[in-house]
Amino acid sequence: MLKKLFQGFWSGLARLILRNRILILVGLLTATIFLGMQWKNMRFSNTEANILPDDHPETVQYEAFVKLFGQEDNAIVLAVRDSALFLPENFNRWNKLSKQFEAIPETDFVISTDNLKELVKDNEKQEFFLKPLVTSNLKTAEEVNAIKEHLFNDLPFYENLLFNKESSSVRMVVYMDKDILNEPVRNEFILNDLEGLVDDFEKETGLDARVSGMPYIRTWNSKIIIDEIGIFILGALLVTSIIFFFFFRSFRATFISMFVVIIGVMWAFGILGLFKYEITILTALIPPLIIVIGIPNCIFLINKYQQEVKKHGNQALSLQRVISKIGNATLMTNVTTASGFATFIILDSDLLKEFGIVASINILCIFMLSLLIIPILYSFMPLPKTKHLKHLNKKWIDLFVNWMERIVRNNRIAVYITSVIVLVLSIVGIYQIEITGSRIEDLPKNTKFVEDVRFFEEEFDGIMPVEVVVDTKQKNGILKPATLRRMDQLATEISETPELSKSVSVVNLVKYSKQAFYNGIPKYYQLPTSQENTFIMDVARKSADNGNLLESFVDSTGQTARMTTFMRDVKTERMEEIEADLIKSIAKIFPSERYNVFITGKALLFLKGTKYLVKNLLLSLALAIGLISLFMAYLFRSFRMILISLVPNLLPLVITAGLMGYLGVPIKPSTILVFSIAFGISVDDTIHFLAKYRQELIANRWQIKKSVYNALRETGVSMFYTSIVLFFGFSVFTVSSFGGTKALGGLVSATLLFAMLSNLILLPSLLLSLEKNIANKNVLKKPQINILPKEDENTGSK
Repeated sequence: MLKKLFQGFWSGLARLILRNRILILVGLLTATIFLGMQWKNMRFSNTEANILPDDHPETVQYEAFVKLFGQEDNAIVLAVRDSALFLPENFNRWNKLSKQFEAIPETDFVISTDNLKELVKDNEKQEFFLKPLVTSNLKTAEEVNAIKEHLFNDLPFYENLLFNKESSSVRMVVYMDKDILNEPVRNEFILNDLEGLVDDFEKETGLDARVSGMPYIRTWNSKIIIDEIGIFILGALLVTSIIFFFFFRSFRATFISMFVVIIGVMWAFGILGLFKYEITILTALIPPLIIVIGIPNCIFLINKYQQEVKKHGNQALSLQRVISKIGNATLMTNVTTASGFATFIILDSDLLKEFGIVASINILCIFMLSLLIIPILYSFMPLPKTKHLKHLNKKWIDLFVNWMERIVRNNRIAVYITSVIVLVLSIVGIYQIEITGSRIEDLPKNTKFVEDVRFFEEEFDGIMPVEVVVDTKQKNGILKPATLRRMDQLATEISETPELSKSVSVVNLVKYSKQAFYNGIPKYYQLPTSQENTFIMDVARKSADNGNLLESFVDSTGQTARMTTFMRDVKTERMEEIEADLIKSIAKIFPSERYNVFITGKALLFLKGTKYLVKNLLLSLALAIGLISLFMAYLFRSFRMILISLVPNLLPLVITAGLMGYLGVPIKPSTILVFSIAFGISVDDTIHFLAKYRQELIANRWQIKKSVYNALRETGVSMFYTSIVLFFGFSVFTVSSFGGTKALGGLVSATLLFAMLSNLILLPSLLLSLEKNIANKNVLKKPQINILPKEDENTGSK
């Protein structure tokens, strides 16, 4: 009953499509116009997506920090390492650059030599006040040198914040308005105003100004993503069209296929706009993915159409068979591919959830477009000419198919031995894989802004902020001598860690207050003794300027303080070691019954997010395997067939994982996507092969060998075509500037190539080796569902 129902459905659908061609085309045009109107809602992401869920403890701690002190990653840093900076005209121009930044509305405030304030004690009033370091343009080299010597030798408070004493590098810190950090105006400010001002400074002085900071990096990331979307789409269209034409040698078939996938791309952008999702580094991959995944649909449908035309020359019957014989198998392959992407929906990460939703919807849409547009357009065209069908008899294709058949027929033991050896070697490689949570690793290596990141790591020990939050659990507890001493002890531990910069906190300000109290003598830059603390703090409380400085380091109640340090870009293992060492030091220095101390910051969130993502993406891969196993169970009603179908698709994943270990490609958010994507796509070949195999079993009265070889010959060509298209299509991503996207393209391409060989050689070998057991299975003698209904080749009746 179910068998007849499915046969009747696809036959009825074929008649419905071919009898309502004009109406369907109008409907597709209307849908395309509607989705095109949604493009106006598209926007590129200006935020840095937090991979961790909102209720994760690390996220909760970070949000608590932001509530007290605001976002910590709003600083843009500029620096010059050149002795020529201390020429009067260049030094004045550097100070002028600082004034120019201060005049821009997007900046909150600027710290530079131009507006640097020195904490000074007024002996008459017995209070501190801030005295400007530079009061006017400097005219002579002596004046500049005096400022330099005073800054480098007498003001340790600013060391590593504004200067590196050893290399004489000088830094400027531009703090952006926190309200615009995640707004498009941030990009306009950095790409236009900031870049313009820096370029002018470099032209006028001949100095090399280095620029970095998290807002700066995020902006350039966004710009490169936007630029690469067009490159990926054009590259995917060009590569797939060239390969498609090489195989089919038909401009008509090529143009129809390109028309289908271009409509699919338009729909992809429209769906992004309809859902009002931001275009991120992941969702930017969806349009070219649709091209690469859509072309195989076109290959199977057009190849089947041309085979039918060559067989009997009846166009109507050929188009009907294309829909009824290929439709169900193609639907199942697209459903499995969509399922691979849809597993991301279960994750708590909004970034991956949105990617999974849009990708899975668009994969089903491209299937629908292929199934509707290709038969309808061909119905309006004359039959293909003989020259367009020549590719079906290409000798090199026959040689390839014959080679596969010989291996399957005569060398099955060698196939199994080779598979086991490759499996063992791959497992060895898997144990060499590293996990990385680096924020810098995926950035385009040969760009100036990445070189500048390395510069700031060398000169100022990094740009990625790490925050230690100290809660004393009582009002005004921070300024108590015992607390300050404990914070100073932790600061010493931080400074002894090579990958961390010297910390900046209220401790530095208190030390600076003591130095100012003793008339600026540098050796007094230290914490006050218990006796000194009373009268130094008394002077500090009477000083309005000192209160303003405190706001940056201590909350309004005086209960909680921050200690800010900056981290170099380090491997995940080292980052975890640093975190563990800091936690151990905190536990030793701050008694838990008196203090609540935690570590936070975007650098740490990224590390935690990577670990969280790896764990959850492995879960999504397991879910994808489970879902596809259910599809196989639905199709074949046999546990043995489920295992046979999974082995050729899991082996390529293991091989790819092993290669990652041998090649030193780490597990990170971008590369972990490879496995779910590749598995969802590679299983398509298995479904096409087993669907044809099932049909041949029915036609050949359960003769296993004959059915396997017939299925191999008929589906082998299409599987080869689609795998080559997918290989080169995904290879387009290897031109990306981002290391993660490049690795994603290369790894998926390699996995799909391994999957093709596995499905064309290992899968038929397994079927033949287990033929007696399979033949004895009652399920194959009495099939529940005929996936591809067998038709009478002469009449077309079922």
